Amino acid sequence: MSVFTRSVLPVLLLGSVLTGCATHSDGTAPLNQRTWPICSLIGGLVGGGLGAIESGGWAGGGAALGILTGGLICYAQDGDEDGDGVFDRRDRCPDTPANTPVDHRGCPLPQYPVTEKAAEPAPQTEVITLNDAGNVLFDFDKSNLTPAAKSQLDGLMDKLRNADVVSIKVIGHTDSKGSDSYNQALSERRASSVAEYLLSQGLAPDKLTSEGRGEREPVADNNTDEGRAQNRRVELHINR
Repeated sequence: MSVFTRSVLPVLLLGSVLTGCATHSDGTAPLNQRTWPICSLIGGLVGGGLGAIESGGWAGGGAALGILTGGLICYAQDGDEDGDGVFDRRDRCPDTPANTPVDHRGCPLPQYPVTEKAAEPAPQTEVITLNDAGNVLFDFDKSNLTPAAKSQLDGLMDKLRNADVVSIKVIGHTDSKGSDSYNQALSERRASSVAEYLLSQGLAPDKLTSEGRGEREPVADNNTDEGRAQNRRVELHINR
């Protein structure tokens, strides 16, 4: 074996051993750039041992060469000890906690509070009640509006035409005199009369609906004249 071969063989064997331990780039290798002193120690031991195989005179030279080679090999490696995806050589913020988003330097990205979308406000409903307790809305057993009822509705038109009004539902009610079926039909006709008048005053048709609920929803005692007058009513449900 030539002198050159005997000199280089220990170095090659040493390089293979250390490279196998130190070339991982995921931060799990025991030997990497930060542990180059350990690499030098191992290199010295391995180099000295390999040199001694040839002769006692080679042991010292192999150890010295192993120390230098081991340190250089491990120092040249680039691991990622904190596992943030940035190699240690470029990592300006080592030991970043696991699962922390980092920039290209390995430093944590600024965290901004999540801005929740503001909930849309719930629709607001206003109920305006017109009943016979004040001015008579309809003649007895009729569905035609009285002049007093039209006057009340005229006073509400500015409110009803407001741009923030989404829809208006006209609901007719009666007292309990008469049969259920008759009162249901009468409440529907009276609600329709109010809706038709509002349309005639310029209210948008797509915003207006009407329905009758007969005698099912009294707000006062039907056994008294005053209570029945309150139950004979029309409600305007204004949605904004």
